Amino acid sequence: MTDPQRPQPPLSEPPANAPVELLRPVAHLERKAAALLLFTLVLVLGAGLYLLYARGAFEPTQRLVLTAEDSEGVVVGMDMTFSGFPIGRVRRIELAETGNVRILIDVAQRDAHWLRTSSVFTLVSGLVGGTTIKAYSGMLADPPLEDGAERPVLRGDATAEIPQLMSSARQLLDNLNAMTGAESALGGAMAQVRTLTERLNAPGGALGVLMGNETDAKKILTTLERTNQLLARIDGMAAKADRQVFGAGGDPGLVPEVRAAVVQLNGLLADARQSLTKVDAVLAEAQAVGANAREATTDLGALRAEVEGSLRKVDALVNEINRKWPFARETELKLP
Repeated sequence: MTDPQRPQPPLSEPPANAPVELLRPVAHLERKAAALLLFTLVLVLGAGLYLLYARGAFEPTQRLVLTAEDSEGVVVGMDMTFSGFPIGRVRRIELAETGNVRILIDVAQRDAHWLRTSSVFTLVSGLVGGTTIKAYSGMLADPPLEDGAERPVLRGDATAEIPQLMSSARQLLDNLNAMTGAESALGGAMAQVRTLTERLNAPGGALGVLMGNETDAKKILTTLERTNQLLARIDGMAAKADRQVFGAGGDPGLVPEVRAAVVQLNGLLADARQSLTKVDAVLAEAQAVGANAREATTDLGALRAEVEGSLRKVDALVNEINRKWPFARETELKLP
């Protein structure tokens, strides 16, 4: 063990037996340090230049100016997107003489063909997340947007509708409280529904509710009972009519008799049909006799014409005789 009272040698002093090579200075130490610093500086500059190149600092751009009422949420360096892809970056924000805000955006020339003269630009501030600038081009066949063009931006702030939504919700709750109150119309309707339910569960049920009082409900029940009795009587009369018409228990009934009468009537009709057949034959014979009589009448007409011709000749001869026989006084010709 070491004695704590024994003095210790100082640390800064090298030991007496140290080698001579460890105490020699490093050759060209300043040059090496300067070279290391220069290399580090070059490396940092190279990394910075690469980052600038990767960010598109050396890429040719096209200037676009967007005008808005205020620049709340817009910061330098934020992107402008088209279909979710960044195509431009905000370079500067300035205040115009009219009081509006001018947002200067640099758009890469390789992506500038997506912007047309009919493009629409929006500045949207959501409930969650930051503000975004979006471009919409519905007609890609329109002329491309020129360099330095100035377009208005449409602002859509979701948080601006929160006070209106809160006011509408408060009004809705007030209306709901007014509707569900004890003295409200809905409360009165619920009380009436409760009363109606109690009356439906009471004796008489729906009939009492329908008629309005028990007296009329009893009258309806009495009428229904009498109607049932009348229907029972009508059923008995219908059964009797069925027995009388169709027959039952050995009684032939009206229908079998009608059926027998129809059979007899069919027999009579058959006899009448045969009689009509005979009459048709007689009529045919009568038609033949009539035809013969018509022929005989024709012959009699010809004979009558011949007789009349003969009589005319005889009359002419008698007249000639009377003319030539003057002493004769009788001029009448008597025929046999």
